[in-house]
Amino acid sequence: MAHISYPFKKTSKAVYQKPASIVTEDNIYWKKLGSPVLVKEFGAIDYLDFSPVEPYYFAATCSVRVQVYDPITKVVAKNISKFVEAAYGATFRGDGRLLVAGSEEAAVKLFDVQSKNVLRVFTGHTGPVHRTLFTKDHVKVLSYSDDKSVCLWDIATEEKIATFAEHTDYVRAGAASPISPDIILSGSYDHSVKLYDCRSNETVLSVNHGSPVECTLFLPSGGIFISAGGTEIKVWDIFNGGKQLANISQHHKTVTTLRLASNNSRLLSASLDRHVKIYDISSFKVVHNIDFPNAVLSMAISKEDDTLAVGTIDGIISIRKREKPAKQSYEKRGLLKFVPDHVQTSLFEEDKQDLSKKISFKTPKGAEYDKFLRKMEFTKALSAGLKTYVATKFPEKTAALIQEMLRRKVLHIAMDGLNEKDIGTLLKYFKKNLGETRFTRVIIDASNVFVDVFEDQIKTFSELNLWLYTSLMKEIEEEIEVCKKASELEGAINLLMAGAQISNASDTVDLSDSLAPSTKALKEIVIDV
Repeated sequence: MAHISYPFKKTSKAVYQKPASIVTEDNIYWKKLGSPVLVKEFGAIDYLDFSPVEPYYFAATCSVRVQVYDPITKVVAKNISKFVEAAYGATFRGDGRLLVAGSEEAAVKLFDVQSKNVLRVFTGHTGPVHRTLFTKDHVKVLSYSDDKSVCLWDIATEEKIATFAEHTDYVRAGAASPISPDIILSGSYDHSVKLYDCRSNETVLSVNHGSPVECTLFLPSGGIFISAGGTEIKVWDIFNGGKQLANISQHHKTVTTLRLASNNSRLLSASLDRHVKIYDISSFKVVHNIDFPNAVLSMAISKEDDTLAVGTIDGIISIRKREKPAKQSYEKRGLLKFVPDHVQTSLFEEDKQDLSKKISFKTPKGAEYDKFLRKMEFTKALSAGLKTYVATKFPEKTAALIQEMLRRKVLHIAMDGLNEKDIGTLLKYFKKNLGETRFTRVIIDASNVFVDVFEDQIKTFSELNLWLYTSLMKEIEEEIEVCKKASELEGAINLLMAGAQISNASDTVDLSDSLAPSTKALKEIVIDV
């Protein structure tokens, strides 16, 4: 009997989208932080903190020192090593000028960031001090110690103002109120979080987190605070008698750090489970997750989410810098002003010729300068990175090349071998991109190297290169003057704002007044440290 074959219909299968492939605005935004640059330190990274002012350096507390890093070059800008035993919890003041840190030796030290000098040493604790903070008015320091106490210190007199010793175990977490210099928070390994009023020296609120508390954080309103410990993050309402508003349990190991980001609309948490999770502050739902190769001990994020620094238990600092889209404009904004007529004819002639050809720029699989870098032919690499189509269309690539050479400390070698034409191209690149905030720091550092290399040869430059050099130096001086005036204006505005806050103290410090109604007067102290 012959076999009859019938057509076979395949089984219909429902195609499900993988959760990881769902793209959201937060996914796109946070992935732009880019690939991490890893820096190795000599011990576990206890604490990270960004300076609140430009250029947004960050302090990494590890072993017996505090390293202040430049987030652009990823190298140490300051090394504060005036500790006999382990340093802990180095934090910047609101103006970025001072830095305070605790230590294993039970002392709290105050440093001038610029000179690295020790300005104050606060002694009185009998156990290691793991966390230190400045109060909102910038004139007092908070310290949280293993001797189970919280102390408030006056910077001007170096004296202890208040002591709170109501915890029954190590105190390793705390926060200063964002709206009042007299309201402070502490979290302890006894599972409790306490709120204090420094004017009456009383505990006005106490809540039970349920696990040893590793980190606490105020929301900007000052009426809500967050505690982290164990695998849970809890949100508390001060005005409602410490009512728990939310319980977030997204980690499976101890949560070590909390931070606010995206103009306080996002909450970041880091954990020993090797994850950093990002939450929408309005719903406390996870909107993004970043994985790390080892347990995370500390984390900090700069203003406007430009740089994320994460410290791990094995002494690695992971630095992620945000990738910003390049401005694809060929205009030489303001560059031809006041240029002599005989110089204008040759200035940017190559740029105009290349642009007239309407070349379709495509990113090559392997950039030419990368090949030279691998061969350690630094002058050829710099020359390739300064080619017109690279420096004009992709200025960020040229900046990245210069930054990498700065990091390797070979930029002076690369510059020393440049010919007259490439020197002119380099000066044109500096002039064109000096005002671009993405590149300003790199260009200033590279300009310093340029001056060191060609100081004795400047007089032998061609007429065009000599004009480019002198005008670049003039622009740098003008940029510095603008920064000085901006700083003066910022100081004046801050003074006016402070005056307005003092005159309306009864309106702006409602929380403090409700917590200590018996206190009628608010003593304002202004100190120039």
